[in-house]
Amino acid sequence: MKYRILGRTGLRVSVVGVGTWQFGGEWGREYSPKEADEILGRAKELGINLIDTAECYGDHLSESLIGQSISGSRGDWIVATKFGHHFHGPFERTDGYDPQDVVKQLESSLKALRTDYIDLYQFHSGPDSAFDQDALWDTLNRQVEAGKIRHLGISIGSNQNIHQTSNATRVGADAIQVVYNRLDRNPEAEVFRSCIEQNLGVLARVPLASGFLSGKYRPGTTFEPSDVRSRRNPEDVEHQIREAERIAREEVPAGTNMAAWALAWCLRHPAVTTVIPGCKDVAQVEANAAAVELVEPGHPQDA
Repeated sequence: MKYRILGRTGLRVSVVGVGTWQFGGEWGREYSPKEADEILGRAKELGINLIDTAECYGDHLSESLIGQSISGSRGDWIVATKFGHHFHGPFERTDGYDPQDVVKQLESSLKALRTDYIDLYQFHSGPDSAFDQDALWDTLNRQVEAGKIRHLGISIGSNQNIHQTSNATRVGADAIQVVYNRLDRNPEAEVFRSCIEQNLGVLARVPLASGFLSGKYRPGTTFEPSDVRSRRNPEDVEHQIREAERIAREEVPAGTNMAAWALAWCLRHPAVTTVIPGCKDVAQVEANAAAVELVEPGHPQDA
């Protein structure tokens, strides 16, 4: 495994992390504690030390499975979670950005994760009107002072949200999470430049473009209703699959696994610290970790 420093946090994170939306039950299946433990146990064996989760991946369900799994090795992990939503059922959320509500969410996350601190606590895809509450950030920074949060971050909902990104330093946030992959390069235009200027760590989510950059899908592919991708515009899905085929043909070196190439491609950008792909099982953890073999040295955040 390779490691980088997450911006000005000083946290040394693996360049490949584990995204855990799947543990919340919205990927068409439920996970048992044993399955979650196998995934995270194998990740640890491979040198992965970063877990990204959220309050609304289930009603703190993902956090609970993580907490059970890592309770005996908490100090070995960098745990990132989020705030701002209440889970009411599959793909059903309500917002919760009131400062006092956020403190309650924080306490629920700490309890679910079986820890007394969170390494990176992230504003979760909220509107600018919620972000621009000084009282919210004052409250959060008091939680940092109390030791319940080590660092604050912003998971921007739009990968072009320069307003929230450019105000990160002002509100006390040290990292940005954003959708970034070979099929979606929008953050390169403004967001990444601002991250570099502020020395913010960057967590690239959806680095495999919801699996389209795995090389597994062909034109005409349809998805089961339980699959989140079935909720997308079919024409957009078809376009992404065809574009992924073109990239595989024209850009991925012969004999190279496309998914590993796609993760390493994200990690080449000087702003990107780490990628946080989801994984359904141990085999996918291993496949994601293999991307480090394609990551070249010399990145400005290398540890």
